Amino acid sequence: MEFFTEAQFRSLSNPGVASVQLLSPHNSTSSRLTITRVTVQPGAGQARHSHPASEQIWVAISGSGTLLLADGATRRFSAGEVARFADGDVHGFENSGAEPFVYMSMTTPPIDFAYAYREAR
Repeated sequence: MEFFTEAQFRSLSNPGVASVQLLSPHNSTSSRLTITRVTVQPGAGQARHSHPASEQIWVAISGSGTLLLADGATRRFSAGEVARFADGDVHGFENSGAEPFVYMSMTTPPIDFAYAYREAR
């Protein structure tokens, strides 16, 4: 069994986007999963991107906004909804709402997301 507190979490940030890696190979012996809590401020977002060799599931906790999908497609995404992106699926997010959007992300196999952020601690 493993147990984690905030001291073992890893914080990553870009302007308007804060990600906290709750569980990943940086703090766990698990080589199967990354769990990240992401907060996207109003007007901020994450550009379209894909993970060629990882599946990702987003669980929307609070707020709403727009999923940015392949070929310029979009879809509304709100608290209580779940999105699953298969390996290679294009996805991103734009917070067009008035409150922060918070989601949990589960990625398997794990990814070190530090490459996508300006600040890591």
